[in-house]
Amino acid sequence: MGLQALSLQGFGPLLAQGTWMTLKLAMLSLLLSLALGLLGATGKLSKVRVLRVPATMYTTLIRSVPDLVLILLIFYSLQLWLNDLTELMGWDYLEIDPFNAGVMTLGFIYGAYFTENFRGAILSVPAGQLEAATAYGLSKAQRFRLVLFPQLMRFALPGLGNNWLVLLKSTALVSIIGLSDLVKAAQNAGKTTNNTLYFLILAALVYLVITTLSNQVFKRLERRYNIGIKGLAR
Repeated sequence: MGLQALSLQGFGPLLAQGTWMTLKLAMLSLLLSLALGLLGATGKLSKVRVLRVPATMYTTLIRSVPDLVLILLIFYSLQLWLNDLTELMGWDYLEIDPFNAGVMTLGFIYGAYFTENFRGAILSVPAGQLEAATAYGLSKAQRFRLVLFPQLMRFALPGLGNNWLVLLKSTALVSIIGLSDLVKAAQNAGKTTNNTLYFLILAALVYLVITTLSNQVFKRLERRYNIGIKGLAR
């Protein structure tokens, strides 16, 4: 490749915009996944059947079907349901925004994986800790905030970090529903310049930088939540 190939060839803003879109998609999907994960873990550990069964079905179904298939199913199903609703109500046609669809889809998918993370972490917290908190008169909210959550995070963080990295890479799949993420931007730049390989390598390097920084963040979080645990807080 010549000197021209070793530049962004005017596609820097497009790649920067795609990178920002990828980060927004990943972060908002992560927040939704964490919320669904906590709810799902609570449901799976519940003694109430009406909560436990749907939560179990949710994680079983999601973890058994490929992410790409789920993205297509959820996106097009939502659009079809919305079309039926607008037709029934006599409203104007509404089209689902690809970004919002991407957040909902990835959040729903990875909420199942976070559910298992949190479920295993909650089970790892000694029951005596919660019994002691109850004996001291702490409310349910106080037990969760002061006793359960800090300890379950210590057990959950390694799995959460791994799932975050997988979720981040899965944002590339959302480009198939029309979202202009980093991968889509790299593909467009490559097609225009007839140098697809070069721009895909650039995209891969951007993902590498993001995942490297993410690993550092999770290492810091692990050190924080392992304070007081001999051999783990270094």
